[in-house]
Amino acid sequence: MKLYSVAPNQDVTAWIVKLEDVAPAGEFEAKDDAIAKARELANENTPSKLTIFDDEHNVEKEEQF
Repeated sequence: MKLYSVAPNQDVTAWIVKLEDVAPAGEFEAKDDAIAKARELANENTPSKLTIFDDEHNVEKEEQF
């Protein structure tokens, strides 16, 4: 199962989509854009899990594809 995540960078000026919490797959100014891209990647690579973090790095939501 592939693991994807959407989390803010350190100063919360951008949102980063990561694969396996290692390889950045993209950086976006808007959180919604990052989530959309992460969902697209996760859906293309099933089975996969997407974890979305809030601006304080707490888990906000988890989705499975």
